[in-house]
Formats: sequence, structure tokens, C-alpha cells
Amino acid sequence: MRRTLSPTALAATLAAAALALATPLAQAATSPSTAAHVTTVRSCAAPTHKDVMACKALKVTGGTLAPAGAGRSTAAAAAPSGLGPSQLQSAYKLPSSTAGSGRTVAIVDAYDDPSAAADLAKYRSQYGLPACTTANGCFKKVGQTGTSTLPSADAGWAEEISLDLDMVSAACPNCKILLVEAKSASMANLGTAVNTAVSLGAKYVSNSYGGGESSSDTSYDSQYFNHPGVAITVSSGDEGYGAEYPASSRYVTAVGGTSLKSASNSRGWSESVWSGAGSGCSAYDAKPSWQKDTGCAKRTVADVSAVADPATGVAVYDTYGGDPGWEVFGGTSASSPLIAAVYALAGTPSSGSTPASFPYAHTGSLNDVTSGSNGSCSPAYLCKGGSGYDGPSGLGTPNGTAAFTG
Repeated sequence: MRRTLSPTALAATLAAAALALATPLAQAATSPSTAAHVTTVRSCAAPTHKDVMACKALKVTGGTLAPAGAGRSTAAAAAPSGLGPSQLQSAYKLPSSTAGSGRTVAIVDAYDDPSAAADLAKYRSQYGLPACTTANGCFKKVGQTGTSTLPSADAGWAEEISLDLDMVSAACPNCKILLVEAKSASMANLGTAVNTAVSLGAKYVSNSYGGGESSSDTSYDSQYFNHPGVAITVSSGDEGYGAEYPASSRYVTAVGGTSLKSASNSRGWSESVWSGAGSGCSAYDAKPSWQKDTGCAKRTVADVSAVADPATGVAVYDTYGGDPGWEVFGGTSASSPLIAAVYALAGTPSSGSTPASFPYAHTGSLNDVTSGSNGSCSPAYLCKGGSGYDGPSGLGTPNGTAAFTG
């Protein structure tokens, strides 16, 4: 899971990335008709051991971003080039006044990002968002048991952390943020961090990681994810059709991914299924009572979705490990924290509730995603966008906050 580069290799990699981003990405601002195509690299290596998770952040290293309205920069390393807060708030009709004030969204990741607070401050300052610092009580970082003892640092997971913090900030600028850093990417350590987040009062907990399912999953469900009255979101995965854990837990909101582009329609935006979004049938987790689709005997992934396509990616500020500052990211690592923040905007979940069920009671308050696919499967709705529920986008994307109340 650790990633290290020699100084020479690091310099070469950064130079190549800066060159690729500085010119081609800028074309989206002046050539809206240009077809979107990007190259990406995983922030975290794929797991090689059972019950070890990988983060779901995908960093854009070159290519041309799809057009997404105003605000695109010509120098990605020096200024933002991906989607920013105003665009995401517009696309999903999110309130931008005082909504979410006083509510805490927790981010659970592995390893430490030593630059988390400073990079978060830069992101928020760039977009005119309220300061969120340790000093003013808005931002707090703890280790997996809630103490000030932090794990070792990791550059790949630091990118994930920056993405998560920035997406919560973009969707809910007035929310407080709690970052809980697990000492490794094992499910046991990450799960312990989830429990800590809840014990510290968070009612909204985002998890942008996943791995292969295992026979231990139902045990993990009861140990780490069964928290009534707490909205727990999990990335569905970036490998296309196929279920991952913990997205397949019946206690969480599994968040799929879309391609989000500006459009000349009444909404101002269009969405289709992102080809990398995870979906499918769990092999172990029971189907929750509120999920009624018939193609899976057990739990179906996903429930809802938001932007995740790197070609329509989001702006992120990250400097740890040699990153240049402003970069563009995608992956369902972007959509999970966005949806966690939308839950926070919607209000505190009722006591004893299962927030993953809320969207199923408010399907009319979502943007239905009816096109695109993430693979080939039968029945087709498990991997293809269509009217109503489908696997890759779930019930759809936020259209305001009403679908996330209960």
C-alpha cells in the first residue's frame, strides 16, 4: 500500500504531469466540442491481501477534460481546472447559505496526510468558503482511536484525504469536518476508525475505499457499520461492473458514479453512467427490506450516485509527497464524500433510522440517470443506466436535499 519514489523519479513524474495538465486541459475552456479523454493514475495501489482496502481516488495525469461551464483554468498546477464548489452546488441544487451549520461530516481514511489542514485552507480560500481550521473548531484530525497519535504518512492516501476534505467543503461549506486516520488500510483498522467517528458525534461518515468481498463481511457489518441514525456512505468502486465491500454492506449508502457535463437544458447539466462506477450483486450481504429490485437475491450496489468520471473531474488541492497543488481527480472517491455532505445538508437522521433507505422513499427528488453503462451483465439494469433504478447510478443523483431526509 505504501508508495515511494526516488527524487529523480519523482521529479520526472511531476514534470510530465505538469506538462500534460498545463496545455491539454485548458482546451476544454476554449473548445467545448472537443471529446473528453483523460489519462489517470490510481492514488492507491490495488490491494494484494484479503480484507485490505484501497482508496478510490483517480488522479488525472493528462488529456482533455469535458466542458463544464465557466471557471476552467489554463494552468492546472497553478490554479483550479476541475469542477469547483459553485458548479457542484448548481448541478445538484444544493443550498449555499447557512445549511449544515454545526453538523459534522467525518472522513475515514488510512494513514496520515501531514498537509491536510494547510491544503484544506488553500482550497477553501481559493473558492471564498468560510475558514475551516483547528483553531476555530471546524476541522479536527485524530488517529483511529480518537487520540492525537497519528499513523505514518502516505502520499497516495494523502491525495485521497485532500479529495475527501475538498468535496465535503464544496457541497457543505458550513459543515464541520472530522478526519479520522486509520493506522493501516486493513478493514479492521478502517472499521475501528468508523466507530471512532460515530463515537465522537459524527452523524455523517464517508468512506472512499473498498476491496473484494469476503465471508467476513457480515461480521464487519455488525462490528463497524451498524450505526442506526448515522448516514454512512461508501464508494462503489472504480473498476466497472462488480460488487465491492464495504459498499455492499446493507447498513451503508453505496455511492456510484456519473459523468457530469454542462448542458443547454433546464437543469443546465446532463449526467450519464460513468464507465468505471462499481455495481452488482453482493455474494454475502442480505438484501435490505427497502431495496426492491429483483436482479440480485442479496444486496445490490449502488443506491445513489454523483460525479466520479475523471474526464469531468473535480478540482483538488494537494501538496504532500510532491504534488504540485491544484490537480483534477475522479473516481467514486469523489462521489462518496459529496453524498455524505448532502446528507448533512438535509438534516440530522431520525433516531434509530437507516439513512441508506431514505432515497428509496423520495425517488422523485433525484435526477434519474438513464444512459451509459459500466460493462455487460444480465439483467442489464445492473450495469446500464435506465429509467428508475439501475446499478451504476442507483436511484440517481441529488436534486436538492429532500431525498436524503428521514
